[in-house]
Amino acid sequence: MSDLMETVLVERTRAMIPDENVEQKRMFGGTCFMVNGNMLLCISRRGLMARVGKEQEAEALAKPYASQCRPTGRPMPGFIRIEPEGIDSDELLRNWVEMARTYVCALPPNASRPKKSRAGKPTR
Repeated sequence: MSDLMETVLVERTRAMIPDENVEQKRMFGGTCFMVNGNMLLCISRRGLMARVGKEQEAEALAKPYASQCRPTGRPMPGFIRIEPEGIDSDELLRNWVEMARTYVCALPPNASRPKKSRAGKPTR
């Protein structure tokens, strides 16, 4: 997926997410959407990563172009990777957004971790 396609996908996705404590962050080499501090979706050149939870994982994996997320070679339970072909229409994308929202919006808020201090590091 090109940078332009990634940017368009971010805009399409943002338009589908209500403003309920949504934060947009650069993470994992892409753009992540967080709800109450919990990751909802991440968009990158590889497509979409959706957090659907373990309970919805089998249903999600049965969909075309979906696979278990394995960024380091090990499976991430509850996270699904969707190829760009699986989100090329607004209807397909909306289905993934809603599946992820069903799970993530039921989670308790995740408190932000304070940034690590860089004190004591030598300056160059």
